[in-house]
Amino acid sequence: MQNKQKNFGKIPPAFILLPVIVFALSMPGCAYLETMPVNMQTQTAPKAVEQPAAQPESPASLPAPIIQQYALDRLKQMSDKLTSAKEFTYHSNSAIELPAITGQFLTFFTDTEVSLQRPDKLHINVSGDVPNFQLYFAGSKVLAFDPQNKLYAVSGPLSTIDEMLDFVMTKVKMNFPAADFLYSNPYSVMTKNLTHAIVLGQSMVNGVPCEHFAYMEPAINWEIWIEKGKKTLPLRLAMTYKKAPNFPRFLVEFVDWNLNPNLKTDTFVFKIPTNSKQIEFGTYGIEQKTK
Repeated sequence: MQNKQKNFGKIPPAFILLPVIVFALSMPGCAYLETMPVNMQTQTAPKAVEQPAAQPESPASLPAPIIQQYALDRLKQMSDKLTSAKEFTYHSNSAIELPAITGQFLTFFTDTEVSLQRPDKLHINVSGDVPNFQLYFAGSKVLAFDPQNKLYAVSGPLSTIDEMLDFVMTKVKMNFPAADFLYSNPYSVMTKNLTHAIVLGQSMVNGVPCEHFAYMEPAINWEIWIEKGKKTLPLRLAMTYKKAPNFPRFLVEFVDWNLNPNLKTDTFVFKIPTNSKQIEFGTYGIEQKTK
């Protein structure tokens, strides 16, 4: 969800064609989703089975816009809760459906750890059914590290978390499925293109009482489960990509929220291993093919 369009509404052709690499996070803006073949080995993937294109919805078939104010109010309260915290940490577990070379949709799982300190520090660690990676930002440059292949990339000057997120998602095309929660104003980003916002009612996520809401915009349908009461923390997020073949889905659950973690400065600083190799952002797949 960026200012121009919600991040998780943008899926490039590479997402459908099953490319060879991913930098994947489990958060609300699901931009630039890519993945590796099922065996998770870097290789040139066989040509994917051609999928029928998703049919665009005609204006006549679209439901009339419905905006229920309470669905916006709770989203705003959740946003305010996150932006009022000078720092926070959380863990998340996500599942994404992606097409195999046979055309069958498969489910991949990812675990993510996030540490944020406003306005200019962020650390992310990703593991699971994707190539593991680490991201460090300490107010000047962003560094991405692939521990398995000992590869790292460093950006040019960046000054804020918002600027860093824009860089890695629009210029580098890394995937941040829930990046909207990390922006300085999540509400503004998440409501930019809304056509529908409705209240679904009471629910439970891992034993925690919450409220369930649903939203629509041109490219995606999405749902969010927000903790009841004054905590108003996001506990679960689900999305359906309407403009992708077979309407793939994404689901993420957030656990272990800490809005006062007392983070240390070295959390956001990475010491580059002596045996690692520097590459340019956006050239990882090319680098792997040349080995």
